[in-house]
Amino acid sequence: MQFEEWEPVYEAILDDFGFDRAADERVRDILVGFTEPFDLDRLDLTGESVVIAGAGPSLETDLDSLSDELLSEGAVFAASTAADRLREAGIGVDCMVTDLDKNPDTVRDLTEHGTPVAVHAHGDNEPLVREVVSTLNATNVLATTQAAPVGAVRNFGGFTDGDRAAFLADHCGAKSLKFVGWDFDDDSVGSMKQQKLTWAERLLYWLERHRDERFTVLDGRREEIDIGALPIK
Repeated sequence: MQFEEWEPVYEAILDDFGFDRAADERVRDILVGFTEPFDLDRLDLTGESVVIAGAGPSLETDLDSLSDELLSEGAVFAASTAADRLREAGIGVDCMVTDLDKNPDTVRDLTEHGTPVAVHAHGDNEPLVREVVSTLNATNVLATTQAAPVGAVRNFGGFTDGDRAAFLADHCGAKSLKFVGWDFDDDSVGSMKQQKLTWAERLLYWLERHRDERFTVLDGRREEIDIGALPIK
């Protein structure tokens, strides 16, 4: 995903939420000062199936449907607190994707023990970027932004932790993507989170079209997805 392709969608997201692009860019520039270039060859997924674990209520139930072969031979990318729940279940995490809003201790532990963590900067998490990122092992931090990439801070596409994990796996060459713990209709979340889930669904639809792959997590939902803001012909 090149930024030129992502930027019109990013602008639509900013407009929909009323977010400030300058704030995203300011926190991105702060993150630049705490990070160093990350070797993406460490996340080479060429030919691999990748599990994209969301932090929804269905995660534990969905894990029962995954084969031991997939979990042992494929890769697992975890969004936010899904990393904790996977580790508690004895499932290793190959990469965590987070904006630091839930479990910074997990982020520290993973980076200290050599697991890459994609740490995201946006306009609302400046205090966390300042407080947490300086305590991490920078060698294992993949810095990301939803604004234009600068220095060591990259943009692979995506908006929420979960769909950013999927876009990252795509960038790294994943053969196929399997989704667990995704609950687009979670009644327990507030209106802002539900709006974010709507965008996550929209972006996964765009990604599956880009990959020419059908994500089962979207089965029965595609016809209702508003794709007006997406560059789909």
